Amino acid sequence: MAHLRASEVRQLLHNKFVVIMGDSIQRAVYKDLVLLLQKDCLLSSRQLKAKGELSFEHDVLLEGGRRGRMHNGTHYREVRQFRSGHHLVRFYFLTRAYSQYVEDVLEQLRAGEHTPDVVVMNSCLWDLSRYGRDRDSYRDFRRSYCRDLGSLFGRLARALPESCLLVWNTTMPVAQTVSGGFLPPGRWPSCTRLREDVLEANFYSATEAGRHGFDVLDLHFHFRHAGQHRQRDGVHWDEWAHRHLSMLLLAHLAGAWGVDLPCRGPIRDGPAGRRPDPRGRRHPGDSRGDPTSSGSPPRLPCPRAPRQPYVPYSHSGPPFTPHRQDTYLPSDRSLQGQQFSSDTLARQIGYSNEANESQPGPIRTGSAQHQGRGSSPYPPRRPSRPHRHQRRHTSRRT
Repeated sequence: MAHLRASEVRQLLHNKFVVIMGDSIQRAVYKDLVLLLQKDCLLSSRQLKAKGELSFEHDVLLEGGRRGRMHNGTHYREVRQFRSGHHLVRFYFLTRAYSQYVEDVLEQLRAGEHTPDVVVMNSCLWDLSRYGRDRDSYRDFRRSYCRDLGSLFGRLARALPESCLLVWNTTMPVAQTVSGGFLPPGRWPSCTRLREDVLEANFYSATEAGRHGFDVLDLHFHFRHAGQHRQRDGVHWDEWAHRHLSMLLLAHLAGAWGVDLPCRGPIRDGPAGRRPDPRGRRHPGDSRGDPTSSGSPPRLPCPRAPRQPYVPYSHSGPPFTPHRQDTYLPSDRSLQGQQFSSDTLARQIGYSNEANESQPGPIRTGSAQHQGRGSSPYPPRRPSRPHRHQRRHTSRRT
């Protein structure tokens, strides 16, 4: 897997509008991507834990959060946006896979000034704990969650343009003992089955997404042996895990767009086992009775070096084969050669953080049929089941 620098991420997402929707884990996905678009460093623990702040790394809180009342209810809202000269990233906090609020968000995106190029989405933990099942009936969550997923993907297929690539993130594995704001007040006995419920929900969501032709990024698979990178609540993850997640997501986008990423060797893993706690305390709920933390060590970038700055790999020379600038064609032709104009929601945005960035050559794209490339990070799909985004590739390049 390629480990990209900030300048290379800016190239890959040049003139792209990225929308991320989901819970607090997807909010951390948004934060790490915003940080990586600006500089080569990792998120701090404080940034990972922050919720609803007015500004994070030059982004703007558009709605909810600390502009209103902070709470852990199902009606909590948080809309964030980062914008630079050629990048637009927006986050919507969701507590349910499909609801009237999701309908309002999709309508807002459809009627907005810019159409999304990428939508990254997940919704599961809130669905299972707050909506998905009745306290007295274990099987109810199957019907309600599957029904919501069917409504969601059907609505997305109608609302998103053909040029938009949707990536459904499966829910990351949780520990045996969990705590978090998504759990209802008080002790809920069924939360002990959350690990099995997440596996079952991931199967339903991935199947439904594939049935509608959308992409699936199986984060549960990638992090199944990375329990030592979970936070103490058993649900959230540390900065190293989120940087690894960002690289997985960016590699998926590059593979879908036919982009050849720089060929670099992976960062060497740290010592096998848990990263030591500086205070010498044991991490509860991760290793004791947790099969996900046993076996081979996680393939995550975990060197012993200080946590900041994050330097992926020593590399000399340009990251990409130099080409003329006109060989790159953005997905939205209306954005080519111009900056994002003011959005009706982004009333207070006026940032451009690319003044001092390096300008490597444009990213080299593959052919329209994705043939002749080096090693694709994903196996070829069966021609009998065309995916939704495969019909969109030819419009993205000359």
